[in-house]
Amino acid sequence: MFNDLSLKIEGVFRKLSGRTSINEKNISDALREIRVALLEADVNFKVVKEFIDQATTKALGQDVLHSVSPGEQFVKIIHDELVIMLGGENAPIRHAGMPPTVIMIVGLQGSGKTTFSGKLAQYLIKRGKRPLLVAADVYRPAAAEQLQVLGQSLDVLTFTPAEAKTNDPVKICFDSITYARQHTKDVVILDTAGRLHIDDALMKELELIKLKSKPNEILFVADGMTGQDAVNTAKEFVSRLDFDGVVLTKLDGDTRGGAALSIRSITGKPIKFISTGEKMDSMEEFHPERMASRILGMGDIVSLVEKAQETIDIEKAQQLEEKFRKNEFTLEDFADQLKQIKKLGSLESILGMIPGIGNKIKNLNIDDKTLVRMEAIVSSMTPKERVRPQILDGRRRMRVAKGSGSSVQDVNRLLKQFVDMQKMMKKMGKMNPADMMKMMPFGNR
Repeated sequence: MFNDLSLKIEGVFRKLSGRTSINEKNISDALREIRVALLEADVNFKVVKEFIDQATTKALGQDVLHSVSPGEQFVKIIHDELVIMLGGENAPIRHAGMPPTVIMIVGLQGSGKTTFSGKLAQYLIKRGKRPLLVAADVYRPAAAEQLQVLGQSLDVLTFTPAEAKTNDPVKICFDSITYARQHTKDVVILDTAGRLHIDDALMKELELIKLKSKPNEILFVADGMTGQDAVNTAKEFVSRLDFDGVVLTKLDGDTRGGAALSIRSITGKPIKFISTGEKMDSMEEFHPERMASRILGMGDIVSLVEKAQETIDIEKAQQLEEKFRKNEFTLEDFADQLKQIKKLGSLESILGMIPGIGNKIKNLNIDDKTLVRMEAIVSSMTPKERVRPQILDGRRRMRVAKGSGSSVQDVNRLLKQFVDMQKMMKKMGKMNPADMMKMMPFGNR
């Protein structure tokens, strides 16, 4: 996400990093390069002009702080302006004082509304809510069935035209609220119909649903890969529905990210969620400051920690820590760690959240299948081999390779990584905290 833009802006910062002062000439040159980078990323030209004007005013009118270098101060100015462009602060969902909260999902066909509806349901479940999914798209073939399958996979009740005994989307949405109360559901998610393009019939239907169902939140789902088309569609939707927030989907694709940087400024509505994959947990709240840090290659350690807290089994982590201390770490534990890492998301997205790593992995071929392959290799071993991998002679390694669909070289590589990890853990177990800090990348600063 935003890799090309990040690399270009990082290049601008690198040119300024060695300067002892910043003046109108080098500021002007730097901002010209940033303007080009933003336009190439498909950011709306009016948004770019306003951004550059504000950054220029602040960069030339600000006293240089003695505690930081001029280059660092310029980075802070660009970071602060990006935060403002992206909305300033996180905008959470507003819940009704009297349940159920009604959330209406709108957008064009193919933008990812139905998938997002499922992701939103899972997000709410994790926060103690009891959602109801409502299939209000009666036009797209198998739309209701798709939502129903999603609901079943999440163990979430779904209200379809069959339950409503009508194909009228307005009535389905209205009746779903009563159905939610009867089944003690406290959030209703209305998955409405889209079109391949905006038409008056679609907008009138959505206006009627809004009028009758009185949603607490209307979320506009925009395909992050469509660039300025998403911005133009958002302008039309906000003028007719006055939606409350934006959801950006498909940000894991080959997207330049311009829509994300433009849509808040053009519509005046906050971005509330971003979606970065097909899996139900590949969605996160949108935090402007964190996103600005990611774009500038500073990582997003807060989001990484939050994701880890949601997915990692604390009890298993504590047991693993105890094994580290006693030097009892086995391949079985190694496989458990691989499973925990997979829950966090793609390797690229995880590494991109670590400060200083994001842009360095741009040209690396990070294959998530590597984790699957490693897990398969361990699974092909016997329980005895997982505890005592030293018994894995050539014949056994050939059997494990064949059983996991990998090569002997892959098995050898995994075993070497495991031995290296054991050595590191043994060494760390004998250290005091001060020595352990010295092993960290920042330890000797």
